[in-house]
Amino acid sequence: MPSLFKRSLLPKLRSFPLTADAVGILSGAAEFRRCLLEQIASATRRIYIVALYLQQDEAGQEILDALHAAKLARPELDVVVVVDWLRAQRGLIGAGKQPGNSAWYQEMTRTHASEVPIYGVPVQTRELFGVLHLKGFVIDDCVIYSGASLNNVYLHKLDKYRYDRYHLLRNRELADSMQHLVQHGLVASKAVHRLDLPNLPTTRSLRNDIGDLRSRLKHAAYDTTRGSTDRTGLSVSPLLGVGKNNPLNRVICELIASAQQQLTICTPYFNLPLAIIREINRALARGVKIDIVVGDKTANDFYIPPSEPFRVISALPYLYEISLRRFAKRHQRNIDSGQLNLHLWRDGDNTYHLKGMWIDRRYTLLTGNNLNPRAFRLDLENALLIDDPHGEWLEPRRLELAEIFQHTRRIEHFQNLETLAEYPMGVAKFLKRVSRVRIERLLYRIL
Repeated sequence: MPSLFKRSLLPKLRSFPLTADAVGILSGAAEFRRCLLEQIASATRRIYIVALYLQQDEAGQEILDALHAAKLARPELDVVVVVDWLRAQRGLIGAGKQPGNSAWYQEMTRTHASEVPIYGVPVQTRELFGVLHLKGFVIDDCVIYSGASLNNVYLHKLDKYRYDRYHLLRNRELADSMQHLVQHGLVASKAVHRLDLPNLPTTRSLRNDIGDLRSRLKHAAYDTTRGSTDRTGLSVSPLLGVGKNNPLNRVICELIASAQQQLTICTPYFNLPLAIIREINRALARGVKIDIVVGDKTANDFYIPPSEPFRVISALPYLYEISLRRFAKRHQRNIDSGQLNLHLWRDGDNTYHLKGMWIDRRYTLLTGNNLNPRAFRLDLENALLIDDPHGEWLEPRRLELAEIFQHTRRIEHFQNLETLAEYPMGVAKFLKRVSRVRIERLLYRIL
């Protein structure tokens, strides 16, 4: 179909050809953990781990021990771990003063004969205004792609899990491209330093280098020179984006604009940017059936039960529900007709962190992008776009969606969602206060 955009990116994307059996989907967080450990143990050339954080807990320890064991067994192995610089140097939210994961990284390097360098990438001088939100683990010629970070709940190490998507893509060109960006676009920067070594520089002292890195990243892209624009079969395109109007944001909007029959969107935090809202409205106007899957507020990773003391961070799930209720109210007619279906995901005490898009029977977007204003303006994000023009990969795609919908319920009416009057006292009081001083809009942009 002709593009609705004057400077369309979709036709110009270079992609790497795939075979249907080279793309696998893991069924859950526990299988993701097992697969990751198996891949690390069998690696022969390289292991590049990129995540928001690698947490000091049982699952994090298991991963870092596996990396050290692999390096000890094969000293020639190229092992690199990259995490967010600021996130690694603070403790968990609400857990009091803690040294952060960097102290643990340093202890692990000091006590092991093998060396696993852990680099911290500062996307901004303050965590509030941008973090490293890249996803993807490169192990030899395999890319393991998930929105998950590395800790107990993301890896289902103990009794709870945080639900995400988990894909394996066996493609040397893709793996090379993703490694090249990490090696030359991140680790080589003067702003990036090893967190596993003592005497870390202060973030303040890196201010100029951080500004230079962010400026460079705004113009950076994955190396796809070995790819092609001739997508006659199944293929994958890696995408990168940081800042306003970046290529990843533009492709996301173009994908929604290209939908003709069916569009499915998953996001854990319902706070869609205006650009996405606009394209969804246009898609509804041209008759596209749309499913949007979000986490129930109790399945949000910031949710705190009303029985526990109120903390400001615990108001976030309610802010997202308010946003969802407003959206549902505006589109109640589309909900009634069945053209728009809003689904809430909940599975016991587990949490929901799943994001991505499925467009008609052709495109599938794998991403860590939360499809919110923060992701569209502040964080460093990436994605893998799978293009399937001949339906070679439809069955695995269908099975993944069926598994996602297994724990959802459809919102029949916007009044099914709670209002401010029904919220816990501490939450309602806080939300009334921020609404009075008109900072609610600011919160939606940065959280």
